[in-house]
Amino acid sequence: MTLQWYPGHMMKARRELAALMPSQDVVIEVLDARLPGASSNPLITELRKSKPCIKVLTKSDLADPAATRAWIEYFETEPGVVAFAATTDRPQATRQRIATQCHGLARHRGPGKSVRALIAGVPNVGKSTLINILMDRKVAKVADIPAVTKEQQTVTLKGGMRLTDSPGLMWPKIESEARAFRLAMAGSMPDSAIDYLPIGMFGARLLLERYGSLVAARYHLTVEPSSAEELLAEIGRRRGGLGKGATVDMHKAAEIFVRDFRAGVMGPITLELPPVATAGEAKLP
Repeated sequence: MTLQWYPGHMMKARRELAALMPSQDVVIEVLDARLPGASSNPLITELRKSKPCIKVLTKSDLADPAATRAWIEYFETEPGVVAFAATTDRPQATRQRIATQCHGLARHRGPGKSVRALIAGVPNVGKSTLINILMDRKVAKVADIPAVTKEQQTVTLKGGMRLTDSPGLMWPKIESEARAFRLAMAGSMPDSAIDYLPIGMFGARLLLERYGSLVAARYHLTVEPSSAEELLAEIGRRRGGLGKGATVDMHKAAEIFVRDFRAGVMGPITLELPPVATAGEAKLP
């Protein structure tokens, strides 16, 4: 089962992005640090072509630091790409880093000319939060649901740089089921487009393989569950997921598990490693 979600307003957003791209000096692609590969939109890569790009890994405080470092190293092997991890608790550092990198990548603009940067990414990765950090005030609407921003908006920073925030953009067909499930785990698709049970099973299997001790600690388990089914059943029994006859409502348990992951309450977790994993470390599926 491969999830697909490409509502009508995204077709419009894609056309607008394609029309705007040639006039921009730098593309700032916002990625979720917990799934940097899955949240990299191939449409953005296609549209920006050889244009310089800053990949900003947001929510890095919720991600595995070692995996984040590996992803930054991986992205910076790509021509014209720089990458860094951002958190909301160091806004000044984020502002300074992006301004410095944008000017460094857009040296052709010359003195007295404003750098033009486009912020893009899939839904719910933190683009609007980043805009607000860069502006040092709230100019973009923020929510924990995808597709809140539906129109382009352009703001001018104190240093004169012009930023355009584009709506969250998916692509028409996600070929990989694992990639779609990672996006769903992180909340880049709305509830109306997903089924929590297969997504929770997928996520439970991944986390037990790599972060079993964190999962066990979160749900106060003395022994790490041996399977995704066992984990979700325990969550259901412990978190009010029992139905008639004391049977576990596995769908409710899966939703509890996915929402806990999104909230970051299990600890620093990353759902995937770069294509070239650290020596001796197996890649997540």
